[in-house]
Amino acid sequence: MLGMEIWKQLVLLPCGLFLALWVLGVSGAPLPSCSFPAIYNFGDSNSDTGGISAAFEPIRAPYGEGFFRKPAGRDSDGRLIIDFIAERLRLPYLSAYLNSLGTNYKHGANFATGGSTIRRPNETIFEYGISPFSLDMQTAQFLQFKSRTADLFRQANNPYERSKLPNPQDFAKALYTFDIGQNDLSAGFRKLSFDQLRAQIPDIVNQLATAVRRIYEQGGRAFWIHNTGPIGCLPVNLFYNLNPAPGYVDEHGCVKGQNDMAIEFNRQLKDRVTKLRAELPQAAITYVDAYAAKYGLISNAKNEGFVDPMKVCCGYHVRYDHVWCGNKATVSGREVYGASCGNASSAISWDGVHYTQAANQWVANHILNGALSNPPIPITQACHRS
Repeated sequence: MLGMEIWKQLVLLPCGLFLALWVLGVSGAPLPSCSFPAIYNFGDSNSDTGGISAAFEPIRAPYGEGFFRKPAGRDSDGRLIIDFIAERLRLPYLSAYLNSLGTNYKHGANFATGGSTIRRPNETIFEYGISPFSLDMQTAQFLQFKSRTADLFRQANNPYERSKLPNPQDFAKALYTFDIGQNDLSAGFRKLSFDQLRAQIPDIVNQLATAVRRIYEQGGRAFWIHNTGPIGCLPVNLFYNLNPAPGYVDEHGCVKGQNDMAIEFNRQLKDRVTKLRAELPQAAITYVDAYAAKYGLISNAKNEGFVDPMKVCCGYHVRYDHVWCGNKATVSGREVYGASCGNASSAISWDGVHYTQAANQWVANHILNGALSNPPIPITQACHRS
């Protein structure tokens, strides 16, 4: 696979040479760190820190208990990649924009919601879990947030009133992160033929570019854009297909056709990011190959200290009987609870769709240093244009 080939090439690259590539600028002088004052994130459940829980039914235990000791609005046992981004930039974890309680927006906000798509959905969240807060709605919320917080900041009478609000000057210095597109593909797999879905990818990618442009027009300059992961490697794909036909899955148990579609999406996204750099000359736009990192982990799970990547940690999944993580159901006349496996630190899949904290941390460690970025710079230097 393309993602795996890139991974192999990077693994074989001499460490000293790679470090020189991203530490030094064109002139040969070291690039300074950016000191981002804030992060503004747009995405789906891979980076939602409480949005969908605030808008609809809260995510229940045992989600969150591996790190936060309680549900924390995240689809994992603990932290997500966006949390590790915040840690790397020495910023607090992001409050969800939709959460009205206990929030602090001084150092950014999270507009991501679980189930979000790039394009507007034509179904409700109660059917297949697709969020009404598509990317255009998230950017509209950001524009409102920027305007209203600026007014409140100016009207504040003392430092305490301003302590939970962003400084209006910080929007131009902030990092804008994107991790979205997986649900556009998953909805397409459910509704369309592969040819039909492939034909829609250019429009999906262009709508993501439109969101970047809207933020750029509001003064945003540093963008960190994740491509979509190997969706065919999510265990949920085989919950009701225990005996896939020959050639349907690859040597790691991933659905080949779905991963091929993700690779095509990523190819077009990377091309569109390249064009965006020309269209937005003052922007520093980093394309991040999260696919290569995730597929690299899945294809080398045992050597990295993880169990079978198709094994789900949380939930009850025995043949065709499935009780989702944190839920209860009657199976063969007895009540079954979808509990945690107890060793999430060695699991990759948390609930069949989302990654464990351990997997998220592994991926974060392999993308935030710039090893899988274009241009190859770490996130701490993502304000520098290539």
